[in-house]
Amino acid sequence: METGGCQDWMSALPEELWDIPLNNLAIPGSHDAMSYCLDINSPLIPSESDSFRLLDGLFYCFTRPAIFKWATTQDKSIEEQLQMGIRYFDLRIAHKPKDLSSDLYFTHVIYTHLTVLETLSSVATWLESHPKEIVILACSHFEGMDDSLHLLFIFSLKKLFGSKLCPQTEPVLSLRSLWASGYQVILSYDSQIAAKHQELWPDIPYWWANKRTAQEAITYLNRKKALGRPEGFFVAGLNLTADRYFITENPKQSLRTLTFSNWECLREWVERQTPGSGPQCLNIIAGDFVGPLPLCSLIIALNQKLLQKNAIR
Repeated sequence: METGGCQDWMSALPEELWDIPLNNLAIPGSHDAMSYCLDINSPLIPSESDSFRLLDGLFYCFTRPAIFKWATTQDKSIEEQLQMGIRYFDLRIAHKPKDLSSDLYFTHVIYTHLTVLETLSSVATWLESHPKEIVILACSHFEGMDDSLHLLFIFSLKKLFGSKLCPQTEPVLSLRSLWASGYQVILSYDSQIAAKHQELWPDIPYWWANKRTAQEAITYLNRKKALGRPEGFFVAGLNLTADRYFITENPKQSLRTLTFSNWECLREWVERQTPGSGPQCLNIIAGDFVGPLPLCSLIIALNQKLLQKNAIR
């Protein structure tokens, strides 16, 4: 299946897979999905260290291009990512310091141009025209948000997605059951406040290697696999990370060049993976630069392995 033909890949799966639990399918994911629209002139997020904040204040013209190069993990809009087949979105949400409005933004070191609600409205609109596609929205971090902002945001989410929100009480989570109920959104909310709302799912485990090379990341992921898979949804992150020493020593590099130079090794590892219910099977696989790299078609194709005899449970 080519990337251009992945916009309705869930409904295009063979009927034999419609009753497979969704957490046993191979699902493409986007790490830091909204970093394509970072605002280079926005303030740093409050959790950044005082020393880095001081450095940014003194050497702004040097730090900001570096932040932008290394914090940008995607270069396609959320609508384009949906069209390409991404169905899991890592969304890091925050309220800007000293902002008197209730507007929320996405973050990765700095804030985005786009607000959260205008972005998720685009997702809701896209889902209207793709009624058999299911998305998993993983909301986390919530910097600068108090209980009142959480409640306002949750109210807005319920209003926006309405009957498309799949509650935690849904007994069977397969494509067939979700289609029958009209559910299209599984909303993970990484906050204790989520426990009070049946429309919100708990945090989805994300296996993050925090390593700079594909070999190191793969070693970490294989170690996690050997320990057995979580019961529900979980994410294997292909995303690489460079420390500040490497960034300083390699001024011509960026997260994009790092990702592309390691891609072949990551691609070969993905091709060897298998979805399903087995202890070493994978579910969501998320990465960076999901537009230029053929991640979606590669992951979606893994579901063909479930059609082999005795693979369907």
